[in-house]
Amino acid sequence: MPAERTPVDPWAGAEREDRRPPQTWDSYIADSDVDDPYRRSDILVESHTDPTGWKASGPAQPPIPDDRPPAEAVSGNRLLTVLLFFSGLATSVSLWLFDTQAGAINDTATAMLAAGRITGLIGGYLLFIQLLMMSRVSWLEEWVGARDLLRWHRWLGTSLVMFVLAHIVFIVYGYALTADTGVVDQGWSIITTFPDMLKATAATIILVVISLLSIRGARAKLPYELWHLIHLTGYLVLLLGYGHQVATGADLSGKFASVFWPGLTALVISALVWGRLVEPLWLNVRHRFEVAEVVAEGANTFSIYIDGKKLEKLPAQAGQFMRWRFLTRNGWWQSHPFSLSAAPNREWLRLTVTAVGGHTSRLGMMQPGTPVWAEGPFGTFTAQRRTRRRALLIAGGSGIAPIRALLEDMPPDTIVIYRASRPDELVFRGELEELAERRDAWVRYIVGSRNDPGPRRLFSPDGLLGLVPDVSRRDVYLCGPPGLVEAAVATLRELDVPDSQLHLDPFEF
Repeated sequence: MPAERTPVDPWAGAEREDRRPPQTWDSYIADSDVDDPYRRSDILVESHTDPTGWKASGPAQPPIPDDRPPAEAVSGNRLLTVLLFFSGLATSVSLWLFDTQAGAINDTATAMLAAGRITGLIGGYLLFIQLLMMSRVSWLEEWVGARDLLRWHRWLGTSLVMFVLAHIVFIVYGYALTADTGVVDQGWSIITTFPDMLKATAATIILVVISLLSIRGARAKLPYELWHLIHLTGYLVLLLGYGHQVATGADLSGKFASVFWPGLTALVISALVWGRLVEPLWLNVRHRFEVAEVVAEGANTFSIYIDGKKLEKLPAQAGQFMRWRFLTRNGWWQSHPFSLSAAPNREWLRLTVTAVGGHTSRLGMMQPGTPVWAEGPFGTFTAQRRTRRRALLIAGGSGIAPIRALLEDMPPDTIVIYRASRPDELVFRGELEELAERRDAWVRYIVGSRNDPGPRRLFSPDGLLGLVPDVSRRDVYLCGPPGLVEAAVATLRELDVPDSQLHLDPFEF
């Protein structure tokens, strides 16, 4: 798209003249033809006299809505997914059971070897499931949901490491008892004499390193690019460990096992090829993304407008994110997840970035025409996941990007709560106000440090009820730093908001 081309305003009606929404608060006020451009928004502070506990100089609080029946729930069938998972797990363990004769376990050594084989089978199965969840195939995320996939991925990752280490301990100890040798000597003998054991040892080391670096404290200290690169070495665990499983795994070569394990392998490899290669290649060949323009939004924040072919056919929704690789000289090798900050339209896509490092800072200096490689869209943080007729959107910091986009698809009487440390960190004020007017919504800003009275009150039961009296009858969408999301979820559960009404898009790798 030529640099001088002005993108069409996706939220404007057909009768309005096409124009890009105001990019800053000041420009919005200057262009507005009314005295108070923020009729549906206000910066709130704590009040000891107002019954709600909040003081605002703007309009009255929105009316408490009625109890109309909820909309039909749209969610992945978690129960069926869990049943399929445990069915596969039981099948993998039963391979040992069917292959073991009665009376085969008759002393400590055979008991240790049996425990080693069982934990090895469980570890191998969990590894396949982990790789399946890393495949990025769109059908899996739509079926399960991004939140559950992330949660299960972490839980299974920890379980995988525990079972693999238990497998090693039991096997080495069992063989040491059988051979009447020391544990260390037996372990070294296994590594140096058993087929493919050196590769299996390397796979175990990689697995442990990935697990340690996935701890939140360690992950927060690593650059995203380095963490992501190390995480991708998880594929090597399968490549290096598979030979050991086939060469020495007695329970992988039986009549039924010779069908189960190759079938599981084929499923996982097919998903990886489809999700990591075929889908991204088709997406980029069809749409040919490139940078149209980079626009400053506020303190260390800017928006990147993306042009492309046939954007009306892009299967993206407001609230979703994509992985973006900008093909510049210094950044072509880095891929980052950024949410869409406006609902997709046929003319352009927009993502909004807060500069927090060298790579994100350089993105603000890109020139129009820079080629872009994208993957996705991902995420179920969409309006289609609503289970109630009204919604509450809570954003913290740059989490306003997907919340801003979601507001375009939300029903009347939606309430937006936007948390920021300073007033100059509030972005999209003009757009939020315009959307609030058009969609009969309300926007509330909570500004200040975490120790200020207003922010402290926000995620207390009384404080949140003062802002949203009917919060338990709303879908709640949360996006922001982990601390904000955790505090909000804890408060919402105190207010008896069901988990089915909570939709999270936390800032996680």
